[in-house]
Amino acid sequence: MTLTLDLSPELEQYLLQEATQNGLSVEVVALQLLTNSILLKQKQAAAVNLLQSWIDDEDESEQQETGQYLIRALDEDRLSERKLFGSIGSCM
Repeated sequence: MTLTLDLSPELEQYLLQEATQNGLSVEVVALQLLTNSILLKQKQAAAVNLLQSWIDDEDESEQQETGQYLIRALDEDRLSERKLFGSIGSCM
């Protein structure tokens, strides 16, 4: 697909500088930036979907067990003898 864009002078200057610094054409730099942006959005969407699936998971007892395990692990892994979270029962 061929795409024609009207760029602001600032954006045009940025693309020219990037192309010159990397020994690439402006078209290649623009395509790389567009591709990287799309890939980042896809990764972000996948992460959001994963987090939402965890939130939507209705297994409350499993969530509590996991939370208690994480609190114990964090407290046990401390260099100090002082507990980070205190009593597990009071946090849940």
